[in-house]
Amino acid sequence: MGRFASTVGLYEELRPPYPPAFFRSVAEQLKFSRHEALIDLGTGPGLLALGFAPYVGRVVGVDPEPGMLATAREAAARAHVDFTLIEGKVETLPPEIGAFDAVTIGRALHWMDREATLKRFEQLVARDGVVLICASSTASDGRNPWLDDYTAARRSWSPPKLWAESGTGNPGRRDPAPFFRDSAFHLAEMIRTEGSHDIRVQDLARRVLTFSSTSPEALGDKVEAMLADVEQRLLPFSRDGIITEVFVAGAQVVRR
Repeated sequence: MGRFASTVGLYEELRPPYPPAFFRSVAEQLKFSRHEALIDLGTGPGLLALGFAPYVGRVVGVDPEPGMLATAREAAARAHVDFTLIEGKVETLPPEIGAFDAVTIGRALHWMDREATLKRFEQLVARDGVVLICASSTASDGRNPWLDDYTAARRSWSPPKLWAESGTGNPGRRDPAPFFRDSAFHLAEMIRTEGSHDIRVQDLARRVLTFSSTSPEALGDKVEAMLADVEQRLLPFSRDGIITEVFVAGAQVVRR
């Protein structure tokens, strides 16, 4: 059982969303068509794959967690999307899977073996294809005044080793530039969209459980205490128990 197994039921519901405008903007700028194929690595509950599905012809999702794949399969059924799902990792994909016009990666690049992944990309990415490193995250430019307290709460409840290994504990791991340096691929344009929504304090607190360093598996019997603590830290920033979150969805385009 992997590190994200205990987050399966929470991830899709509680992480900052990818708004429809994000998928539309990326598809328009990169001129996606129904003749193209897309593979989503570390697909989780299928957020990226299903969001891009209306703009391409074939969609494949890959993830090592059976629970995540089951959630993605259910989401695809609800959306009436034909979605091929494969249990595994990029380096275990068979050669006969072919090449793809778009390879998408959400919050998974820093978990991938660099050497093996880049080698596999040589065949997996079509000659004129792109890799898209995608993320939707809370805006950190001051428009979310509660964010510093929220991050401090996450850190205080994270085992130090897991915090250091996580994307937040080690921000450099979220930068794709070192991953692709001295390879056949280079960072090209960045595509961004913004959005906002209202979220309950309780749900924002529960989002902490979707991170590997504070998953139910990592916290054990401290889950309820953590939730109570985070809620108390967030309440001063709320209005009737509701917080407005501004989020940024982005896709770093990587080309040959």
